[in-house]
Amino acid sequence: MSDVTLNWVALGVTVVLFAGLGLLSVKKKAGFTSRVLLATVLGIGMGVIFKGHTDYVAAFGTVWSNVISAIVVPLLLFSIIASITNLGESIRLKNIGIKTVFLLLLNTFTAAAITLALSLAFGIGKGFQYTLPTDYQQREVPAVLDTIVNLFPTNLAANWSENQVVPVVIFAILVAVSYNAAGATDKGRAAIAPFKAFIDAGNVVLSRATQIVVGFTPYAVLSLIAAAVSGSDVAALLPLLVVLVVAYIAMALQLFVVQPLVLAGVTRLNPVYFFKTFWTAGVVAFTSESSIGTIPVTVRQLRGAGVPGDIASFVAGLGANLGMPGCAGVWPVLLAVFAVNAQGLDYSPAQYGFLVVLALLVSIGTVGVPGTATITATSLFAAAGLPIPFIAITQPISQIVDMGRTALNVAGAANTAVVVAASEKQLDEDLYYLRKEFVEEDEDAIEAARGAAGRSGEHATIEAKDSAAQGGAVSTSAASVFASTSSNPLDFTPGAVLAGQGEDLCGVRLPVKSGSAGSAE
Repeated sequence: MSDVTLNWVALGVTVVLFAGLGLLSVKKKAGFTSRVLLATVLGIGMGVIFKGHTDYVAAFGTVWSNVISAIVVPLLLFSIIASITNLGESIRLKNIGIKTVFLLLLNTFTAAAITLALSLAFGIGKGFQYTLPTDYQQREVPAVLDTIVNLFPTNLAANWSENQVVPVVIFAILVAVSYNAAGATDKGRAAIAPFKAFIDAGNVVLSRATQIVVGFTPYAVLSLIAAAVSGSDVAALLPLLVVLVVAYIAMALQLFVVQPLVLAGVTRLNPVYFFKTFWTAGVVAFTSESSIGTIPVTVRQLRGAGVPGDIASFVAGLGANLGMPGCAGVWPVLLAVFAVNAQGLDYSPAQYGFLVVLALLVSIGTVGVPGTATITATSLFAAAGLPIPFIAITQPISQIVDMGRTALNVAGAANTAVVVAASEKQLDEDLYYLRKEFVEEDEDAIEAARGAAGRSGEHATIEAKDSAAQGGAVSTSAASVFASTSSNPLDFTPGAVLAGQGEDLCGVRLPVKSGSAGSAE
């Protein structure tokens, strides 16, 4: 058969498999996680059977990736503003921000250090014979000052259209902090009430839109996995097999050893339950190769693990762009050692250690730049004086490694969110340990518990009374705000980013309430 015919046959088989996944949801009530796992297996099979003929199949995954990418920026804008305005206290926001940045950078540092040790142990690049390509075009590396300036919003519409998340996040934080400051008086609170209602309503609508798109994840996973497996050229990968293996060993150690140790050491939680919750987001990240595009799924899984929506959306959004252990930790250091050994350079231990330092700095300096892994590697090479054309040599394995890099980036952000929530005494351990099932109404209970914890103790009670007497409604718990919006006919909580998907029909069925909403204590 011709290539076109095989592409059409592959498309027809894929449509049949899509129908089967849909029937599993409707007839068998198969859960979201089960369908994603099945879609992964089916995608691998499709890629093997129709190798090189999945062009039409890949279109489904491309459309899904584009749509979910389009919704990320508005979702973060409304979600972060809603979250911070519900936090109320700038001290808590400061604590969350400092902890988040520190833990994200710690992830990058440990990933870079592990990669350096493994690269030296395996002798990556030694004896490698390869003629540098003469047609390789170096990607432009922004100057450090330009990069820092570009982190801040310029034209919000332009930042939005280019999916530049960090400027949008900074703008959202500015607006939210300004809202809290403006609400310091009774007159101010009355003036900004319509703005708060608009933000909460927008958060509800975008949360529902995101939930609908995420509901199609199993179909996108099947499509993306099939395309990735089908497009792999084994012959081109053989000379670089050791690099590929070391990359995944380093990422596995960071994901399954270092991050769990940090989680257990700081929070005393069992890391096994983290992976039970996270793995769905990990599959999406692995197949889509988009940290930003995976944010909605990550937030959904975190909320299901007991992380409050405000912390989940804030940390996941920031973690998709800052301190990326896969793209800024593992990959640049691995390629740098490869280039050093391939040229037979005599690097001292201090020089190797400096590569880790540079990787950490690069992880901050290239936030929001498209093609992060290539840019971070190029930045490190330029700073270390290494020949940048070596980066082109690894392009045959770049996509395969990028799948793992993205999954590690997302895992680092999710792990950080759990640690931050637990350190702030905001983690619902019953949800984390799967002792109860997450439902839509739990958002009110989480927020109510947060408000109660913040007022515990005699000193806090006195402060709360004084604050109330002086117009301290700014620090009123978000649960009371949510309760005031119960007239919403869909009865969604404004702070909710994503709810359970298990009973959704292709992501479009409204959640069925298991009973009346429990009253918060």
